[in-house]
Parts: sequence; C-alpha cells; structure tokens
Amino acid sequence: MAVTLTEAAASRVKNFLDNRGKGIGLRLGVKTSGCSGMAYVIEFVDELDEGDEVFESQGVQLIIDAKSLVYLDGTEVDFAKEGLSEGFKFNNPNANAECGCGESFTV
Repeated sequence: MAVTLTEAAASRVKNFLDNRGKGIGLRLGVKTSGCSGMAYVIEFVDELDEGDEVFESQGVQLIIDAKSLVYLDGTEVDFAKEGLSEGFKFNNPNANAECGCGESFTV
C-alpha cells in the first residue's frame, strides 16, 4: 500500500509547511460528498491520530486514516497550474469515475 506525491506536489506542500511554521505533514482523506459521492480532503497535520498510516514521499510525510486508505491506495498526488487555476490533482487508480469539476469521484 502506498500513496505518493510528484515532485511538484511535494515542493508545494513543503512551501506551505514552511510558511505555516509548524506541522509534521499532510493528511489526505475522503468524505462522502460532491457530485459523484466521495470528495478528497487535504489538511495539515500537527500530531498523529490513533490508527493513522504514515507514508513518506519526496521528503513529505503523508498521513492517511485507515478508512480513507482503502480508497486512496495507489494514488499519486500532483500539483498543476492550468491558466489561472492551480491545485492538487489526484491520480487515483481506484476511481471508476470523476465528476466534471474533478472534486469528487466514485469507486
């Protein structure tokens, strides 16, 4: 089981953590929401919760709860700029379909 960051995503996360001045890594998760049923959740982590799984990718710690890991296993997170928009992109092999806005997915 693994979740990874591209070099661009890792650079962006490191920059956010440096500017924030604290934090041990980035939490990735899923919640029931959005057009397609599940939405990605990203937040900074200051301390681990019981049951968290920790992965390291490109020098960044990724923290994922056990329930979310089932949906995120094998996912690569990228950071992209397209025109005036920028943001994290999830390349999730578990997703059967994504909504048009890219904010939610189904498995």
